[in-house]
Amino acid sequence: MHTRRTPRRTRTAAALLTAAALLSTGCSSGTSANTTASSPVAGAAAALAPLPGSTPAALAEYYAQEPAWRDCGVPGFQCATVKAPLDYAEPSAGDVRLAVARKKATGPGKRLGSLLVNPGGPGGSAVDYLQMYAGIGYPEEVRARYDMVAVDPRGVARSEPVECLNGRAMDAYTRTDTTPDDEKETEALVSAYRTFAEGCGAKAPKLLRHVSTVEAARDMDIVRAVLGDEKLNYVGASYGTLLGATYAGLFPERTGRLVLDGAMDPSLDARRLNLEQTEGFATAFTAFAKDCVRRSDCPLGGKGTSPEKVGENLKTFFEKLDARPLPAGDTDGREVTESLATMGVIAAMYDEAAWQRLREALTSAMKENDGAGLLVLSDSYYERDAGGAYSNLMSANAAVNCLDLPPAFETPEQVREALPDFEKASPVFGEGLAWAALNCAYWPVRATGEAQRIEAKGAAPIVVVGTTRDPATPYRWAKGLAGQLSSARLLTYDGDGHTAYGRGSSCVDSAINTYLIDGTPPADGKRCS
Repeated sequence: MHTRRTPRRTRTAAALLTAAALLSTGCSSGTSANTTASSPVAGAAAALAPLPGSTPAALAEYYAQEPAWRDCGVPGFQCATVKAPLDYAEPSAGDVRLAVARKKATGPGKRLGSLLVNPGGPGGSAVDYLQMYAGIGYPEEVRARYDMVAVDPRGVARSEPVECLNGRAMDAYTRTDTTPDDEKETEALVSAYRTFAEGCGAKAPKLLRHVSTVEAARDMDIVRAVLGDEKLNYVGASYGTLLGATYAGLFPERTGRLVLDGAMDPSLDARRLNLEQTEGFATAFTAFAKDCVRRSDCPLGGKGTSPEKVGENLKTFFEKLDARPLPAGDTDGREVTESLATMGVIAAMYDEAAWQRLREALTSAMKENDGAGLLVLSDSYYERDAGGAYSNLMSANAAVNCLDLPPAFETPEQVREALPDFEKASPVFGEGLAWAALNCAYWPVRATGEAQRIEAKGAAPIVVVGTTRDPATPYRWAKGLAGQLSSARLLTYDGDGHTAYGRGSSCVDSAINTYLIDGTPPADGKRCS
């Protein structure tokens, strides 16, 4: 799915309509996401092969660029544009212009080079993340020693963004019913997916074929060279872990200190990714439900109410919205539909700090017939501003995910066959997430990637971080990735929310800071709370 909604953090759960495309998409076997590592799926036995160590002559001019740094308009930050080939197989076919930003090391202490950051998505703006959080909020000792750097991946934000629909059309798209009750509603959902896909294909026909994670990882190597670094130092969250792991697989000898927080498992196909992510949201919702019923303002049940009953109560509320949307006082006249309310709840699963806000929004909706709070949560997830404009997050998310992996489902019939598995994984969210996994079936270009292991043999130690009750990147994915990477060190955070670094655990932060500054990774299997 996809990325963050607050400056503090990231997320990887796609919007419900784009869920199949979002993260990378997931599936599962129904076992506990907190204890079972993902195993490679059929067809994913092959490992990502590294690229040759020497730079091809056709790419030499890209690696030799000297960026013209300029003022970003944000105090302390500089910006530049770096070129990369649109098509690495045919570098003479044209360029992609990548937006890069940096904040130079503040000292004291010896400079350690550049530290690239990526907040996830795919589709999250790394430049925004740098300027809003990482460049000012990362630990002082890290910012003192590294130039903090971000590059918006191709197709994202400032780097030739993929745009599919305008604001009005996106409003209609996000309201589309993702739990169709009959053939007419199924046709409406398919039509929405087709309209979204056709919009992307019409507006970016060439770029749409070249926004894969592999290409974005190769772009990062150009940026590394342009910055003058021999090796890439990197902190990636959520989808950013797939981007970082892919870099390590392609360029193991150029891999420096990599932190992959909220890890994805590249060995899983789209269907399994979607299913396992559905389990992840169920795990997070159970934690929310247990916390909710202990509080006097919980609208879903009182003290002692089971998580299963809390889920049933929420599902009943969603079904009422399916029949009769709620008013929200929105200036554009939008009402809160089942799909928007569901996305508002999902948005709050990314960070336990949002649980109080969710309780308040649900109370207003269920007891006062006011959907405004849920609409605010949903809008934050979709990155819709007060003027009705959307960022390109959802467009880029679909573009990358639908190119990286073949679709989870090809037809509505296949979704219906899979519904029992998804509803077992999450009685609350399973149906909607299963139908969301259909969107790539109508994508205008065929997938160029496939599920595969990433071993990165020869790479320096890589720190893989997993949170036990992470909703968007289930803990089993961190175990799966750590089991593939030849030099991985698995760091476990026993807690809630999406990702772990900078979320309040001094144990996690200390382990990662020590690794980034001294180069000493935590012991494999270290656990924090």
